[in-house]
Amino acid sequence: MRKLFFALFLLSCCVVNAQAPEKWSSSEIYNHVKKLNFLGSVLYIAAHPDDENTRLISYFSNETNARTAYLSLTRGDGGQNLIGPELREKLGLIRTQELLAARRIDGGQQFFTRANDFGYSKTPSETLEIWNKDEVLSDVVWIIRKFRPDVIINRFDHRTPGSTHGHHTSSAMLSVEAFELAGNKNSYNSQLDYLDNYQPKRLFFNTSPWFYGGDEAFQEADKSNFLSFDTGIYFPTRGLSNPEIASLSRSQHRSQGFGSTGSRGKQMEYLELLKGELPAKDAGIFDGIDTSWKRVKGGEAIGSILNKVEAEFNFENPSQHLPQLLKAYNLIQNLEDSHWKEVKTEEIKEIIYATSGLYLEAVAQRSYTTPAEELPVQLEAINRSDSEIKLVSVELTPNNSKTQPGITLENNEGWENQMTFKIPSTASYTTPYWLESQGSMGMYKVEDQQLRGLPETPLNTKATFKVTIDGTEIEFHKPVVYKYNDEVYGETYKNFEIVPAVTLHFKEDVLIFNNDEPKTVMVQLTSNKNNISGDLKLKAGKDWKIEPVKTNFSIAQAGGQANLSFKITPPKGQNETKLIPAAIVNGQTYSDDLVEIDYDHFPDQNLVAPANLKLVKLDIKKKGQKIAYIEGAGDVVPESLEQIGYDVTKISPQSISESSLKNYDAVVVGIRAYNIVEVLKFKQSILFDYVKNGGTMIVQYNTNRGLLIDDLSPFNLELSRDRVTEENAEVTFLAPEHEVLNSPNKLTSEDFSGWVQERGLYFPDSWDENFTPILSMNDKNETPKNGSLLVSKYGKGYYIYTGISFFRQFPEAVPGAFRLFANLISIGK
Repeated sequence: MRKLFFALFLLSCCVVNAQAPEKWSSSEIYNHVKKLNFLGSVLYIAAHPDDENTRLISYFSNETNARTAYLSLTRGDGGQNLIGPELREKLGLIRTQELLAARRIDGGQQFFTRANDFGYSKTPSETLEIWNKDEVLSDVVWIIRKFRPDVIINRFDHRTPGSTHGHHTSSAMLSVEAFELAGNKNSYNSQLDYLDNYQPKRLFFNTSPWFYGGDEAFQEADKSNFLSFDTGIYFPTRGLSNPEIASLSRSQHRSQGFGSTGSRGKQMEYLELLKGELPAKDAGIFDGIDTSWKRVKGGEAIGSILNKVEAEFNFENPSQHLPQLLKAYNLIQNLEDSHWKEVKTEEIKEIIYATSGLYLEAVAQRSYTTPAEELPVQLEAINRSDSEIKLVSVELTPNNSKTQPGITLENNEGWENQMTFKIPSTASYTTPYWLESQGSMGMYKVEDQQLRGLPETPLNTKATFKVTIDGTEIEFHKPVVYKYNDEVYGETYKNFEIVPAVTLHFKEDVLIFNNDEPKTVMVQLTSNKNNISGDLKLKAGKDWKIEPVKTNFSIAQAGGQANLSFKITPPKGQNETKLIPAAIVNGQTYSDDLVEIDYDHFPDQNLVAPANLKLVKLDIKKKGQKIAYIEGAGDVVPESLEQIGYDVTKISPQSISESSLKNYDAVVVGIRAYNIVEVLKFKQSILFDYVKNGGTMIVQYNTNRGLLIDDLSPFNLELSRDRVTEENAEVTFLAPEHEVLNSPNKLTSEDFSGWVQERGLYFPDSWDENFTPILSMNDKNETPKNGSLLVSKYGKGYYIYTGISFFRQFPEAVPGAFRLFANLISIGK
């Protein structure tokens, strides 16, 4: 898909990793010139990735031409994943990249706080207790002071706690507080070592009929404090309407299933003024705010030049405007206003780069290196204009390897050279900065104030090309990349990463022992440089036996691997520990894993994190052996059941037939399968016949929105939005004598200790009398929810529906969750 717009991440000094270089058309250059001539900013604030209103972000960025940014308080770690098995921090990394992909389309910038998305919260009081309210508030203030928006827009209403996700309301409440605090020199004054206090002009709430319960109530609402405007405009230079751009942006949230169809025509948006002066009717949000170059001292002369460039723009030959752009660039360097000087310097540099036809690139010999290594980097520079461009120098960072060609780049005459990139021994690994230190349930730990708020780790491997264009010296920073030719896709880019010399990986995150027998653990070592040898040791709790104590390894080639096996014997009784590996090479210890996340809608991502394997000894009994698993939105339930000794087969929904199911002791349906697997509606009768003939069918949670089937169960069953978010909520046995609580494992209240994130979600709230509700639970100050686990006899077999979040408990090896699920599979056997 053609990239529509290039977002300048001015605060982070980041580029889009592994992204093919931007090559703007004349229309795209013209659109950037228009943005260069607008000195106004808008900050949109909400709680999660996918909360943002992409229509508004695109409208303000592409129609108003304002600097527009989205501040998502969290990175979305607590959500589900429809495209893969990654959850928690890995999902947060995916959703961060999806937001950046969205902003590349709609033209916005992206920011975050240190708040960790710990899962669904029903109230802002709970949210702000788990988050460190003061620290998150300080981050919001920091971003306001750094981005310096004229206008802030909240996605949610700060006045309605309890009416929506607690994170949602909290984002609005913190925004309202931060609006006042950002301008107060006495608030978070340690930030003033880096920047000045700043007071935005207006604060709005992006309201809609949804917040009023429907169109009728919204029509009757008092709108005297509202702004309304049509965002359904069409952009001829892009060939797309604003809603079409917005839908392309929103569709980047693939992990959440937010694919969106573009639309055309009128689309109204409404803003309710919360703070500041209400703009005049039809005047827009910047009414009374000077957004021209006259806004800054010395800017009038710059505006005179650039307004003429915009008015007389030559679409056939944009390089005609280079003399005026260079003159404006030099004047910008003399501005006293450091904020607008920084912002507009970066903007005009990109326009000059595109207008001149410059192409600058630094390509590493391979996609990774290690600290203290040297490797070749191929440089390329070409001038595709009539301007006089001289290549003064190229400097590689880190370690400042430098070459000084001092040559003139003639029109369309390419220059190439090779440099040796010397990576310092102290160079940091390439990994998300917010995951480098252990945080808490509600907060990431980021000590460096200047990293806070950034979407990504600032670029640490780059080439700085210093050129003069018609006598004006400008520096362009380009990422060091890895580029190769793919036989199918052609020119392909990958990230260039700094990685450990040796990485260690376990196949599983958890290894479960359900008896006293030893198991073999395989550790995969990968060498990221030539000729690595050393010893590998494993460490675990004192009651666990590891054989051998250590073993040696030798790997000849970079990229080579060694698989080393150890025998692990568990202790008697229920127990858990972490198995921690350490590879000792020349006296240096390596104990990190390198996790690669690769999807086609954003650049590949690497996460360097401590390697460990959770070992769990469970006291668990089970009946039945063969399980058919129908995959849904993605989870590790099948692998987890294999861990405790079941023979699990993932079956294709298309292949479901009476004969294909008859040999299975149970059929388990994955999370949200009835929301995303359409073919299941044609197979449901076969599954019910399987139950009627003596089988056990276990259906995990689905949502009532977007349900693809009418007959979810053999009997009437109505899903709701009921959920229990407190993982320690008391669980009451409604049917204490029922088989699923007693056989083959006798369950007690202790089995519901140590659960993570939540008890369960989207419980049924209405069901047929053939169902037996097994458990009751509720969050604080709420009524009991009895629909988390429903069991019915149907013919000779059993149909079970559960909203319990097994998909979250199994990766954490919660013993009680395994014991309960084993009982479900064992029912009737």
